[in-house]
Amino acid sequence: MNIQNDKASVSVATAVDIKRILQMIPHRYPMLMVDRVLDMQLDRSAVGIKNVSINEPFFQGHFPSEPVMPGVLIVEAMAQTAAVLVVATFGAKSEGKLVYFMSIDGVRFRRPVVPGDRLELHVEKVQSRANVWKFAGKAIVEGKLAAEATFAAMIRDR
Repeated sequence: MNIQNDKASVSVATAVDIKRILQMIPHRYPMLMVDRVLDMQLDRSAVGIKNVSINEPFFQGHFPSEPVMPGVLIVEAMAQTAAVLVVATFGAKSEGKLVYFMSIDGVRFRRPVVPGDRLELHVEKVQSRANVWKFAGKAIVEGKLAAEATFAAMIRDR
């Protein structure tokens, strides 16, 4: 992912821990798919972290003898990372708003994500207009691409 380093026009936020994430987005167990957000450049990009554990409820059925994180949940994790970025960019007035997928394009799954993996969720804003944002996302495990997608979302009041 190419992220420009124009330091003069980019605000950098500190890392966002799980307590703050819970204030920023409405997702909760079992659908909260991001544990921490790092390297955030407000209004531009962020890197989320999902520590994948065998204790995730979806592994009971996907698949019991060969646990693999469902691809749709990897895309959801990228979207939640993007939602944290949007809330951090807009500030407190946007906390707790709902984010709805509008489109998901160019999704590619490159390798399985399994228990014990540390999923890095790299998201970069492609464009935004009013309450609609478009992102390019990549999910990376141990430096290797696991999944990628372009997605658009609408941010709305509850």
